[in-house]
Amino acid sequence: MGRQDLPRVDGPPPMLPWPLALLALSTCCRWGVAGGAGGTVPQQHAAPATPSSSSSSSSSSGRAPLDWLLTDRGPFYRAQEYVDFMERYRQGFTTRYRIYREFARWKVNNLALERKDFFSLPLPLAPEFIRNIRLLGRRPSPQQITDSLIKKYGTHFLLAATLGGEESLTIFVDKRKLSRRAEPTGGAGNSSGVSLETLHQLAASYFIDRESTLRRLHHIQIATAAIKVTETRTGPLGCSNYDNLDSVSSVLVQSPENKVQLQGLQTVLPSYLRERFVAAALSYIACSSAGELVCHRSDCRCQCQPAFPRCNCPEADVQALESSLTQLRRAWESHHGQFEESEEFQALVKRLPGDRFLNRTAISHFWAMDLDVQHRYQQLGTSLKLLSRKTHRLIRRLFNLSKRCHRQPRFKLPKERSLPYWWSRAQSLLYCSETTVPGTFLEESHSCTCPSDQPSCQGSIPCALGEGPACASCAEDNSTRCGTCNHGYVLAQGFCRPEVADSLEHYLGLETDLQDLELKYLLQKRDSRIEVHSIFISNDMRLGSWFDPSWRKRMLLTLKSNKYKPGLVHVMLALSLQICLTKNSTLEPVMAIYVNPFGGSHSESWFMPVNEGSFPDWERTNVDASAQCQNWTLTLGNKWKTFFETVHVYLRSRIKSLDDSSNETIYYEPLEMADPSKNLGYMKINSLQVFGYSLPFEPDAIRDLILQLDYPYTQGSQDSAMLQLLEIRDRVNRLSPPGKTRLDLFTCLLRHRLKLANNEVARIQSSLRAFNTKLPNAVEQEMGKLCS
Repeated sequence: MGRQDLPRVDGPPPMLPWPLALLALSTCCRWGVAGGAGGTVPQQHAAPATPSSSSSSSSSSGRAPLDWLLTDRGPFYRAQEYVDFMERYRQGFTTRYRIYREFARWKVNNLALERKDFFSLPLPLAPEFIRNIRLLGRRPSPQQITDSLIKKYGTHFLLAATLGGEESLTIFVDKRKLSRRAEPTGGAGNSSGVSLETLHQLAASYFIDRESTLRRLHHIQIATAAIKVTETRTGPLGCSNYDNLDSVSSVLVQSPENKVQLQGLQTVLPSYLRERFVAAALSYIACSSAGELVCHRSDCRCQCQPAFPRCNCPEADVQALESSLTQLRRAWESHHGQFEESEEFQALVKRLPGDRFLNRTAISHFWAMDLDVQHRYQQLGTSLKLLSRKTHRLIRRLFNLSKRCHRQPRFKLPKERSLPYWWSRAQSLLYCSETTVPGTFLEESHSCTCPSDQPSCQGSIPCALGEGPACASCAEDNSTRCGTCNHGYVLAQGFCRPEVADSLEHYLGLETDLQDLELKYLLQKRDSRIEVHSIFISNDMRLGSWFDPSWRKRMLLTLKSNKYKPGLVHVMLALSLQICLTKNSTLEPVMAIYVNPFGGSHSESWFMPVNEGSFPDWERTNVDASAQCQNWTLTLGNKWKTFFETVHVYLRSRIKSLDDSSNETIYYEPLEMADPSKNLGYMKINSLQVFGYSLPFEPDAIRDLILQLDYPYTQGSQDSAMLQLLEIRDRVNRLSPPGKTRLDLFTCLLRHRLKLANNEVARIQSSLRAFNTKLPNAVEQEMGKLCS
């Protein structure tokens, strides 16, 4: 290469070879921010390492907080100033004070291009450089350009730069060894203690009185061992006073005022080589000589050589990013672990009550009242957001780098743990921490899932308080069992079971073992064992006597239980009448049936809906061959059976239809009773029977049961009486007649069989309804009134 004269600011111009190779500028950069003369730059660091006599002793006792910063990572970390700092830091110094000033003495410019542009002079290139250009020919390959030019001379040369130097004073300080107050000084260097203010004053006076300042600092260094002083001075070539400089090598000064300017090497090449040189340089920089850079629509990639099939995949960078993501994931887990082990979270767990079971909702209430744990959780969220942003940045870079790799990157995004997770974690620490490693609590099954190496981690789980089958309170001697239960439940072996009423046999027998087929057979045989003997009463007719059915006839069957059978209630299963008609009669009977369940007036009877909906119809069977007498039977069976005290039968007649296929009938109501010629026949009723059975009934016992509502012996006896009365009420009303609204037969029982007043009946019904609302799965049906 040729030589070119360079101008200088003051002094003779030096010579500098051109072109220069690609400059590794990072080795020339100063460590620290350039400042004005006399500027002080203190730098604080994290927790210091333990002081020791050598720099290697800290590594034997575990990594110090800033050891990650002390690893070798390139030219910057091999700079002399950084090496000094690393040694000082590892010896326990916590703070660095640095005062420095820099000066630029030499401005260097490349005049080769200027002479070519303005004077049209040939470039003064070195003969070897010119020979290499000629050897390339007019159409060299990118590899030839790389081997002949780029690898030897680089891709750029220097246009302009500044040479200079600096002088600095660096003080490493261990604040723990300094006194916190200034000591009075009787003379220079005679103080027994040194404060930070003293060091600040000495550092500020360095450029004013260098000799005196250094003498004082060296005395403090020897006397206290709290500081170490380093003085560095570097200067440019040509300085006359070399004895005062630590280094006389030229230093490129790069600052906002003094910038290094470079120019691409293609400007000094022949025109036919420039485009090929630029392509070769880009391929050399982007593809590391392993391929050729190809761009299409802003998408650039390397066209790999056969020897480097994976040049598009920076495997080292991809692996480094994957390693960084793994470290971030570990940091993510570490933050969660630190939160779980924090004083705030552990204090919350200790404050949770242990006398009852706490579900996640209950723990959330304690969490909401703890401001300390909420503040600590916010700190956790802030740290995780920073990690998340950094993770997503690395993931984007990883995808960009690996999009042309054969192996796709593998990573797993960390998942943020929500508030319900920490509530469940508090449960696990409460109930699954019987071993060193806590298990995981499952609220649905009230059990713990323990680690595989731990046989059992579950501790005692208190009883759960709540409504329904949950406990009202836990037992004092054993919190895992119930102490008391809610309404409608009874304590049994530490658990709350639904309370069931005692047997009703002592009050009212409601059980029967007659099945439908058995009942049908007994009714066909008209078995006397299922006949309920009752009293026939009628003012309009007599049994076994013929009568003129011109007008409605009324008859009834009654039991008069209050007078003759006070210890029984009666259930009707069927009603049967034997009706005879005169020969060739054109009339047939029509009956309307009313049933009074427990006595009282006729208005307290209900109408039986014969042949309406699914209700049964009359069944007629001939008694003899003449078919003059028939048995009319209405079978209720177990489905439609009901209580009865009196059965009212209203008999009417209707004219038989001449057309057997027609269902129309005409009721017969003669206008003139005295005209016998208009009589259409006579009718006779031989029998009227009720089939069913009687149930034992103890009115006095039920009255005693009602008395317990007002005068209970204990709370349990009152609840038991309520349950029994509810059971009696529901089972009695279950036999009410069909209809859209069920009739309230229990009120009739209280009114007419127990002889209770209306206000007493209303009070009992109100108490039962109120008690029923407290029971689990309670359903209160709307009942219709029958007995006022």
